[in-house]
Amino acid sequence: MSISQALEVVIGLIFVFYVLGAIVSMITQWINEAFETRGKSLERHLMKIVGDKHVGDFVRLPQLQALRPIRYKDLFSFVTSSTEPKKIEKIPVGTLVESYFDFVGLTASKEFEADELKELINAFPESEGKQAILKWVGQGVTNVEDLRKRTTMYFSGVMDQASATFKSNARSFVIMLSIFLTLLLGTDSIQLAQTLWSNASVRALAVAQAELVVQQDDAEARMDDLIQQLLDLNIVRIGWWQTELPPAGSTAGQWIWFSILKVLGLGLTVAAISQGSSFWYDLLKKISSPTSSSSSSTSSGGGSSSSSSSSASG
Repeated sequence: MSISQALEVVIGLIFVFYVLGAIVSMITQWINEAFETRGKSLERHLMKIVGDKHVGDFVRLPQLQALRPIRYKDLFSFVTSSTEPKKIEKIPVGTLVESYFDFVGLTASKEFEADELKELINAFPESEGKQAILKWVGQGVTNVEDLRKRTTMYFSGVMDQASATFKSNARSFVIMLSIFLTLLLGTDSIQLAQTLWSNASVRALAVAQAELVVQQDDAEARMDDLIQQLLDLNIVRIGWWQTELPPAGSTAGQWIWFSILKVLGLGLTVAAISQGSSFWYDLLKKISSPTSSSSSSTSSGGGSSSSSSSSASG
C-alpha cells in the first residue's frame, strides 16, 4: 500500500467533509439570522432578570437599542440593500448591569438604609433577578457597590446560560441538517474512500482543490463556489439512483453486508459533516502543509542537484 496514496485519500475525504460542512454552516447561519434565533434565546434569559412582562421595555433602553445588529430585512433584500435593526444578540455584562440598575432606579449615587432598599426592590418587576437582590439585602448586603458586584457575577452566569442555550439549539439543527444533506446526496464515506482509492484522476483533482482552499487561507467560501467544487469532483452526486448496488444475482448475505456498509458510511458522513467546516479546514491545513513542504523540498533538492551537476561539468 502506498503511503502517499493513502494520504491523498484522507485529504480528499477531508476536503469533501469541509465543503459539505461549509454548506451546512451557511444554511444554518441564514436560518439563524432569518428567524433571529440568537436574539430570541437572549430574550428568554432576560426574562429571568426583568420578568417576562417587562422585557420589551427593558430592551428599548437606548444603550441596549444601540446593540441591535443591522441586517437585510429578508432573503431578497440584498438586491435593494434594504436593512433594518434586528433583535439584540449579545450584551456585555457591564452594559447589562448598568442598564438593569437604570431600569429599576437603583444607582450608585445614593446610599440606602436596609428598609429603604427593600422597599425600593419590592417595587422591581417580579423576576428571578428581583428575588436574588432581595436575598442579598436580607443577608445584610446594603451597599450599592457590593450589590453591583454580586449582580455582575449573577448576570455573567445568565449570559453564559443564554450563549450555551443558543449553541445547543444550533448544534441540534446542524446535526439534523447534516442528516438531511447526507440523505439527499446519498454521500457514503466508505464508498467515497473506495472511489478516491481506485480513481487516481479523481484523487489528484480532490488533492489539488484541497491545496487551493488552503492556499486561499480563508475558511469561508461562497455557496456557488462550494457546489461547483463538488460538481468538479464528480463523486458527490445528488440522487440515490446513482448508488452503486450489488451486481445482479447477489446473495442475501451480500445485500445484508451492502446495507450494513451503506448505513455505516452514511452515519460516518453525518458525524463528519456535523463537526463543522472550521474543524475540517484546520485539519486540512495541518495535513496539507507537510505535503506541500515535502514537495517543495523535493523540488528544491532536485534544483540543487542540477546546479551541482552544472558546476561539475563546468
